[in-house]
Amino acid sequence: MLQDIPVQTPTLRQTSSCVLETERLTLRRPTLADVKAIARLANDRRIAENTRRLPYPYLQDHAVEFVRAKATDNSETVFLIEHNYSPIGMVGIDRTDPDGPELGYWLGVAHWGQGFGTEAARAVIDFFFEEFDVEHLISGARVANPASRNILEKCGFQWSGVELHRFEALGSSTPVDRFRLTRSVWSSLKNWGSSTRRER
Repeated sequence: MLQDIPVQTPTLRQTSSCVLETERLTLRRPTLADVKAIARLANDRRIAENTRRLPYPYLQDHAVEFVRAKATDNSETVFLIEHNYSPIGMVGIDRTDPDGPELGYWLGVAHWGQGFGTEAARAVIDFFFEEFDVEHLISGARVANPASRNILEKCGFQWSGVELHRFEALGSSTPVDRFRLTRSVWSSLKNWGSSTRRER
């Protein structure tokens, strides 16, 4: 039986001003200046059908609403992923359910298959376990999305079952493989690479 682990509520400075840097990527808070890029990347049915909350079509208005909401919402830590100073996707951890903080991510289609998803996910996982007093993370991938499942397995997540989840773009529910990463497994894998953090 899992013990309830209290989640620390980060300050706004921690969630909005932290920049993570990996070998190829910079992860930072999305701003209104990123709205056009976010909408351009996210407005693709192939992304929306594999991401529970993204609508399709994805308009600039959706991006504006998203950025504004995340600027004041401390229940989710979200980073824009940049490669060579250009946005390529999003990654973050939703802490709405304190018993199950959940990793989520998406990349623009042109950036699939290059290892960016794994690199970004690992940086955020490191950040989360270092900043918050929790014992595990959860995540999920559509059963029909082996690439996302591969990212989670590379990050040490272990399969925990299948659930039905509703996807906004599909307008229906579909099977999702559920995964769990414990702090102990993360600690044993932490030599997967280094990321640096700086405060703005």
